[in-house]
Amino acid sequence: MAEQRRRTGEADAGHRLRAPDALHAFNRYEVKYLVDEAKAARVREEAAARMRPDGHAGAGGGYQVWSLYYDTDRLRFYREKIEGLRFRRKLRVRAYGPRHLVGEDTPVSVEIKQRVDRVTQKRRVMLPYRQARELCDRRVRVERPGADGAFTDEVLDLMHRLELRPAAMTGYVREAYVGAGADLGLRLTLDHRVRGRDRDFDLGAEAQNRFIVPPHLAVLEVKANERVPYWVTDLAARLDLQVVRVSKYCQSIEAHGLAPRSVFHVPVEDPVAEARPAPVHRAAAHPAALSALSSSPSHPAHRTAGVSER
Repeated sequence: MAEQRRRTGEADAGHRLRAPDALHAFNRYEVKYLVDEAKAARVREEAAARMRPDGHAGAGGGYQVWSLYYDTDRLRFYREKIEGLRFRRKLRVRAYGPRHLVGEDTPVSVEIKQRVDRVTQKRRVMLPYRQARELCDRRVRVERPGADGAFTDEVLDLMHRLELRPAAMTGYVREAYVGAGADLGLRLTLDHRVRGRDRDFDLGAEAQNRFIVPPHLAVLEVKANERVPYWVTDLAARLDLQVVRVSKYCQSIEAHGLAPRSVFHVPVEDPVAEARPAPVHRAAAHPAALSALSSSPSHPAHRTAGVSER
């Protein structure tokens, strides 16, 4: 009993840290890079010097993120992404923290993420996991006040109108850094051990996962409200980083044979039930990624790697 109370308290504390306001919406520019561990360490060092760690991080410096994506039988959202449509979106339910702590009352994020040209828009609401499942899996209306209710009604409309169903899951260990002062609105994340699965769609399931990005690589994302600071683009150039268009959801779809094979061809299964947080030394170097958002097109950081839009 005491152990159960301890675990419940641990889960509540962790999820309170990560929970945004009930309804949260913002627009951002996003740029992604693939980096090996050596370059990730350089990014970590630079980020530590110029940014502050995300307050959501645990003692090890990182935290787990698990996401369940919904799509149509014909994978409409997947195809919108790989075809590069100027307007595209996806719907997901996301949990933060170790899977064994996810229960019926755990706060999870129900999100609609869409892209309009180069701007990424995200709207989300926090719900207990049981309500998120009622809304997205059972397609039952969830009573919420004000703007929350309007958003959950929009989600329910999408579920019914497009006949959405669970399509794939992703999970990874995230290091996150946030800017302050002149860099307010800047956010850098390093996602390690990116895995996925195409079944057992319970966010708390201790199911086996497959690497959908090679395990020696991390996905570096730089997110900014407007301009990317010069020091970020300079870091991208010094590390010879190349912008890639990679979607974790699309990689999970492809890695499990639900669509053309993943560009990474990652056959490796992940035997680890719970990923250990990636070691965070001093702080992380910055989202060199943002280079594509600022500076002139001739800047070295604007070179794009030959990875398809996925």
